[in-house]
Amino acid sequence: MAKGGGKKSAKAQRDAANKLLADNRFARHQYEILETVECGLELFGTEVKSIRAGQSNLRDGFCLIRKGELQLHNVHISPHSHASAYFNHEPLRVRKLLAHRREIDKLRIALDQKGLTLIPLNLHLKGSWIKLTIGLAKGRKLHDKRHEERRKQDIKDAKAAIARL
Repeated sequence: MAKGGGKKSAKAQRDAANKLLADNRFARHQYEILETVECGLELFGTEVKSIRAGQSNLRDGFCLIRKGELQLHNVHISPHSHASAYFNHEPLRVRKLLAHRREIDKLRIALDQKGLTLIPLNLHLKGSWIKLTIGLAKGRKLHDKRHEERRKQDIKDAKAAIARL
């Protein structure tokens, strides 16, 4: 019998427990992220199965605070393929986000005062729980986007020049 045949290393177990399920890369281009908050989601069983299968889209999503609760709007989670239409979920339904009261109050104050927005950044596993990272963001103007692309390209060129030496 091979040594350590059935056991995974601790790093492999940690990586499997903290897996990225969906990412909103477009949001990092469109917005300047000022602060991030990790929160849970209130999901149906078919939604969990679809998210774990990688069938979710965060691109057009946004978050609102209504009646003291965080809500996730316009995030598409495809219906589960192996469930009937009766037991399946609605793809674009409003989902409740689970966060501490202090965090929600802090976000509400920032949204009211500074004219910022809340956007979903990524869905990931944390142990067996599905978590959503939301970002407090400020919209970028076209010249800001160009400046950021130029800055990233300069960093990339500098690293390539150093690697050639």
